[in-house]
Amino acid sequence: MVASPSLQGHFTEQALRTPDAIAVSSGEVRLSYRELDERANRLAHRLRELGVREESPVAVLMQRSADLVVAVLAALKAGGCYLPLHSAYPLQRKQWILEHCAAPVLLTDETMRRDGLPEGAEVVVVDGEKGLTDFPATAPVLADDPDRLAYVIHTSGSTGEPKGVAIAHRDALGLALDSIWADGRHERVLMVAPYAFNVSTYEFWVPLLHGGRIVVAPPGDLDVHALRRLIAEERITGIHLTAGLFRVLAEEDPGCLAGVREVLTGGDVIAPAAVRQVLDHNPGLTVRAMYGATEATLFSTSSPMTAPYRAEGAVGVGRPMDNVRLHVLDAGLRPVPAGGVGELYIAGRGLARGYFGRPDLTAERFVANPFDGPGERMYRTGDLVRVGRDDGLEYLGRANDQLKVMGFRVEPAEVEAALARYPGLAHVAVVARESESGERRLVAYYVPESEGIEAGALRAHATELLPAYMVPTAFVAVPALPLTPNGKLDRRALPEPVTGSTRRAPATERQRQLCTLFAEVLEVPEVGVDDSFFELGGQSLTAMRLVSRIRAALEVELTVTQFFDVPSVAALEGLLDRPEGARE
Repeated sequence: MVASPSLQGHFTEQALRTPDAIAVSSGEVRLSYRELDERANRLAHRLRELGVREESPVAVLMQRSADLVVAVLAALKAGGCYLPLHSAYPLQRKQWILEHCAAPVLLTDETMRRDGLPEGAEVVVVDGEKGLTDFPATAPVLADDPDRLAYVIHTSGSTGEPKGVAIAHRDALGLALDSIWADGRHERVLMVAPYAFNVSTYEFWVPLLHGGRIVVAPPGDLDVHALRRLIAEERITGIHLTAGLFRVLAEEDPGCLAGVREVLTGGDVIAPAAVRQVLDHNPGLTVRAMYGATEATLFSTSSPMTAPYRAEGAVGVGRPMDNVRLHVLDAGLRPVPAGGVGELYIAGRGLARGYFGRPDLTAERFVANPFDGPGERMYRTGDLVRVGRDDGLEYLGRANDQLKVMGFRVEPAEVEAALARYPGLAHVAVVARESESGERRLVAYYVPESEGIEAGALRAHATELLPAYMVPTAFVAVPALPLTPNGKLDRRALPEPVTGSTRRAPATERQRQLCTLFAEVLEVPEVGVDDSFFELGGQSLTAMRLVSRIRAALEVELTVTQFFDVPSVAALEGLLDRPEGARE
């Protein structure tokens, strides 16, 4: 059998080889390769009936579920490319992406439909669509074109709007079939990342194209306790964790990874101490540091680490994966010698076609490659690296204003543009500040045209326009933005955020325990009973750490999802005082 040059074609070949093996499990739902293939085929015919043709964007707005896998596969079988919309995005952002890409169809589920959908596309409710059994169980007959678009994933944009990275089948298939997956370590992969982010490329296609299983985590935010249970009960062998989440697990419960054969981590600086802690508790485990970009199909390099592990300096970028080439260049596009610092460019397998509908941005970031032959391109990552004497690369940070927050790329210009839409602001600047533990938090500094603009109103405004990870954790009013002699923002002159609070003191021993835990996790001197965890700089990863410590200290049942609704000591205590406690 000749290997197919498309994702769905390669999957179909796998389904023919292992029709009865389980391809997807989600709670009590189990779909074999044959069942997944047939369900996706029927839905693909429905999409063709609705006008989906080659490279038509098919929007997907669903909870994590087995139906989500069906929807993504069906979009490809219909000839289209899938356009994931993150369920936590504000409605206005979803609407913008849908309209920008002119998606004719939106695949959703009953839960998302009840929560409200963007307008302008034909809606198909995948978990409630009637009449699909009338369509053929075989795939629509289409030519397999490796250069056809497979998906468009949106990232933060420096123009004030998100930008869609357009990836072809050839490149996604190249990643999924890379030789690092050939040892069977990723037989059971936990789908836990938001599917609208690039890690979903690994979680969807590596298990499916190797005869493995996608284990779909329940919808919503997961805490350390839930991850431990899932990993053990579902016998997970492969998982991806952002560098921040990896550090939380290493600190709170490194033993929760028992039984996992390989953990992938990256997206930000990886803490060597966290790697050592995880490997000390799980000596049979491999931790593989991954580096890459959405514009280069997720992963371009890898660096495996095993026990005994004693780090000497920072965790390196690693070695190129199959058919990937790296170039470290100075400002004149000249190679940097050993010991030198330059910007990293990625060439070879995986380069995106560009940014969907944005040839200007594409030309800026995807440049001619003078090193690897005529017609070749390179992706300019914006990352600074140092070339080691053994040709290894050390990540040093960003060459431009782009930030990494919780593993996500954030363009401050996009956050600033959203905030600038609030009436009465003269100037605004968004920067990242790093805590003692190394976690980055966005801080917005604003100059009001007149008195009366409150931080809470700005936060609510930002929440309506931006994903949660792009909403600043602090808003600081300043009389003017400090500038350097050449007129640029002087970040070092910006004041540290000072949190105002009524600071109602704890009155009971349990309140004192909770206030102490809040303060420890937030790395602040004190926390009052009424202080909001998130207004003091908390975010999803620190919330996960806090919930883990509250469960251990107070011996209560509490989930991250519940905590998001009660983010102060007073509100949390009210939940714990209910007869049923925090149990769901």
